[in-house]
Amino acid sequence: MSRTLPVLVALVLSASSAPAANPFRIKVTDKAEPPKELKDAVRKLLAEQSVQFFDDKGNQLAEVWFRKELPAKATDAQIQNGLTYQEVSPTTLVGAVRIKEILGDYRKQKIKAGVYTMRLAIQPMDGDHMGTAPHGEFLLLAPAGDDEGKETFEPEKLHDLSKKASGTGHPAIFLLFPVAKKDLGKAPALQMRENKHWVLNATQDVIVNGKKKGVLGIGLTLIGFSPAA
Repeated sequence: MSRTLPVLVALVLSASSAPAANPFRIKVTDKAEPPKELKDAVRKLLAEQSVQFFDDKGNQLAEVWFRKELPAKATDAQIQNGLTYQEVSPTTLVGAVRIKEILGDYRKQKIKAGVYTMRLAIQPMDGDHMGTAPHGEFLLLAPAGDDEGKETFEPEKLHDLSKKASGTGHPAIFLLFPVAKKDLGKAPALQMRENKHWVLNATQDVIVNGKKKGVLGIGLTLIGFSPAA
């Protein structure tokens, strides 16, 4: 009995300290044609690789496509120091997503199943938005049928298109995190960041003045909400 008790205690402690099962996972598919719901001008910009996002029951929640190349405006020094979202023009097309089931955005708005483009937006630095997010860059969703595929356009137009995606008076927004240099160039990966944000890390080829000049990490929050939501 004296030998058995320590063994039982060790087993209990081991079980209690075991890490919880990951509630989400991804699958990378190298040959996945972008959705036909997208305009041709958008589809031709997207890579064939997609990232499928699943819950712990194996249900596919979403599928994401990024661009083949992302245009940016950057100096040689900025490229050398590492590109950031700030070198990409607001409203630039970054990718597309097919939502398979209702998915909550960063404001807990319920985004219906469907295909959407994803475009870059910078959060206004005003009193209404202070403290609502750890970073100021987002991807705004727009219904695939309403996005003609222009490289950029007026931010107000993007906001109006994105309100169609959310079905509310606020755009459908998904928070962007920066990606660590050590993670650049790696295969897409799912990472839990601060405050239980589940973030898809991917590396995007970047072109400056028509030539490939570097890479940019895209840290797309798939699950995670604003403290103000």
